[in-house]
Amino acid sequence: MVIVWPIRCQLINAGRAARLAFDPAPIVLPVPVEGVKVEDLEDTWGGIRSGGRHHEGIDIFAPRGNHITAAARGFVTGRGWNRLGGRFIQVFGAGARSYYYAHLDAFDEPEVGDWVEVGDLLGYVGTSGNANGTPPHLHFGVYLIGSRAINPYPLLVPESQTPGAGEGLRPVDSSSGASSSSNSPADR
Repeated sequence: MVIVWPIRCQLINAGRAARLAFDPAPIVLPVPVEGVKVEDLEDTWGGIRSGGRHHEGIDIFAPRGNHITAAARGFVTGRGWNRLGGRFIQVFGAGARSYYYAHLDAFDEPEVGDWVEVGDLLGYVGTSGNANGTPPHLHFGVYLIGSRAINPYPLLVPESQTPGAGEGLRPVDSSSGASSSSNSPADR
């Protein structure tokens, strides 16, 4: 019984992953920080960062400890610490998209392999990783298969409220249509 349960959980997640990969990705996402309104968001995608990197996500500023919630349903594929993102959680969702939440002050309950629904609590806004010394915020990234980043801002802000509406997803590298400077969100 002890050995069968983990295998059963892995099979359930494998089935969910296969279904999620073929489900259409959401075209609009809720803001993943409690108390932050759409009009409070700023498109920080593509900004220059240390080492010549480009910002592969947006920063959502909020008071330390505000709830960070799942913007899409899926299962947790990563939870831990990395040099740039500090405490992070990664969720695999529909359309084979991966949602990356970084600079957390603390985690909530979801562990790797756990299923989350939209609005489930993942953790709390902070300044971990390379955000130490900055105002508390969530770094929110969206990645396609192959770790190619897309701009999450247009997914969070309806087109009618987006400056330059109609531009769609703005890539860091316009020749490739997405940023591919790194193979892992942990390196961003």
